Amino acid sequence: MEEKNCTTCGANLDSEDNYVVFSCPNCGEEEIKRCSKCRKLSNKYECTNCGFLGP
Repeated sequence: MEEKNCTTCGANLDSEDNYVVFSCPNCGEEEIKRCSKCRKLSNKYECTNCGFLGP
């Protein structure tokens, strides 16, 4: 089983229920994973494929 970590803070998402996974809105190639804390605080994330910065 692949370990899932938040793209922003690196938190392990395996034990969290309220996280999201989506494709980069710019390139669509990188999978962005966000924990509930980073989503709530609108912490920035960066796509490792194209460098897109999102809230």
